[in-house]
Amino acid sequence: MRKILFFLCLISFVTGPVLGQDQVYKPLPSENALLWKISGNGLQTPSYLYGTIHMIDKDDFFLTDSTRAAIEGAEKVVFEIDMADMNNIMTQLGLLKDAMMKDNLTLRDLISEEDYALVKKHFADMGLPLIFFERMKPMFLSMFAEMDFSQALGSGEMVSYEMEIMSLAEAGKKETGGLETAEYQMSLFDSIPYTDQAQMLVEAIKSHDPDGGEDDFDKMVELYKAQDVAGMADMMSGDDSIGSYEDILLHQRNRNWIPVMEKMMAEKPC
Repeated sequence: MRKILFFLCLISFVTGPVLGQDQVYKPLPSENALLWKISGNGLQTPSYLYGTIHMIDKDDFFLTDSTRAAIEGAEKVVFEIDMADMNNIMTQLGLLKDAMMKDNLTLRDLISEEDYALVKKHFADMGLPLIFFERMKPMFLSMFAEMDFSQALGSGEMVSYEMEIMSLAEAGKKETGGLETAEYQMSLFDSIPYTDQAQMLVEAIKSHDPDGGEDDFDKMVELYKAQDVAGMADMMSGDDSIGSYEDILLHQRNRNWIPVMEKMMAEKPC
């Protein structure tokens, strides 16, 4: 039986694969593709790497025939985090605890009254009273700042690539796995001072165009639909909110993933 793995990674991390400690791969302008075949160098069978954007409007969602074929032919589908683990109630409770700031700090302690009012209004408009999230790490809140994911998912207006591909994996009775743990992802937040996290949150909210024009998320979706890897890499590199933490959030994670992927790809013969 063929041993084929299908690696699924968030596109913002895939766009800057790391070759060495100080050498970052820059995709060529012609390399417009989300699905990459990994073969050769001693591998007896190929594996595939696919870049996802976590959330997307249902009308923009797509999976090419070649991507569906790669998933169908794979024995194992590997996500950033094993999606099967995320359905575990104990894992969810542990993540909720890890999402809270230490020392009873609240968001109001970290930003000006003006910025606090901005954040409070943004979440109120989403139907999420900020009082329930005051003690959460600001970077955790930033995950929800781009749009109202909870209402969008409930209304069917937005879909999750991970959830859609997990459904395909379950339907095909595929083994699933993860490149890192949810606990590790949460620990990254502790590598960044809360004040800097709070500023990232404020900037994420300010990036919205109040007049309904194209915001940063819209631009990223257009690049994603065009499978413009180079364009997405440039956009991420120009994101001032990430700033000096780009290596922690992006490149170091790439370096961590490489040996995990190599081991998985070589684990079983054909």
